Amino acid sequence: MSGEADERPGVPRAERGATAVTDRVVAKIAARVAREALSRFAESAGPVPPGRRTPHVSTSVRRAPERTSAGRDAESAAGRQAVLGEARLHITVELGYPSDIGAQCAAVRREVAERIRAWAGMEVSDLAVSVEQLHSAHTRHTDRERVR
Repeated sequence: MSGEADERPGVPRAERGATAVTDRVVAKIAARVAREALSRFAESAGPVPPGRRTPHVSTSVRRAPERTSAGRDAESAAGRQAVLGEARLHITVELGYPSDIGAQCAAVRREVAERIRAWAGMEVSDLAVSVEQLHSAHTRHTDRERVR
């Protein structure tokens, strides 16, 4: 078997294959990171009631354009991590209220962008965080309908 490998034309390691990260993987990473980021704020406002939706993420992933070998060499020389593509994300969350909604959304945006870059090797070109529902600490334990 080793004889066969020696007979094949040599293909440089960098050109043998490609790594692709799907929308679903990026969405799972983003949902997990958003949940972790929001868990740090649970003490100030109380947690979202059990059984409520966890962060919902919709994604769109675009692969990075093919680079020439000269571009790869320059990138390696600079010590930068290769970027596999870019992701656009929309994250929908439910939050406890009263709380600092802006700080929670900013934490989600910051941490998701950092971890997508680190874990999936992708740049986040667009990241929107929407608050779908607020859960008031005052009405959490009542069986009443939503106040309008």
